[in-house]
Amino acid sequence: MISDVRVPLEHQKPYGTAYEQMLEKVRYEGVYPTRERADEAVRLVLSGLGRQLTGDERVDLAACLPLEAARVLTAQIPDPQPLTGWAFVKDLAARSGASLATTRWDTGSVFAAVAVHAGPDLITRILHQLPTGYALLFGRAELNPAALTEGHQVP
Repeated sequence: MISDVRVPLEHQKPYGTAYEQMLEKVRYEGVYPTRERADEAVRLVLSGLGRQLTGDERVDLAACLPLEAARVLTAQIPDPQPLTGWAFVKDLAARSGASLATTRWDTGSVFAAVAVHAGPDLITRILHQLPTGYALLFGRAELNPAALTEGHQVP
């Protein structure tokens, strides 16, 4: 028998299970003291990424993320001139009032969780779309595409 009793508002989960798991991943990666702090980092970084990504990569990433995270990403209008990875971190720091070191940490922590949801192929496509500097933020080596396509070794 199914009960029609509603769960009191104070006992309802504010987020879906997938987003809760993403927050726990970010909290673990970033060594944040609370889930609320992890949520702040996720919202800041995904808002910034939403201002950078366009096209299929944006749509595909939103489809991979939990609903709450996808909404944050897609609520942003992409900037006509994407920022380099370092400029991205500086922009987020200016918007949040946090230090560059803290913002860089937040970005890496959130991007680690994003990479789990997106998978390596989509992250590679995203990195090809964005200007230089994002690979390191995603925990990858920054490779010189010209050297790779010409068969040269990267110094």
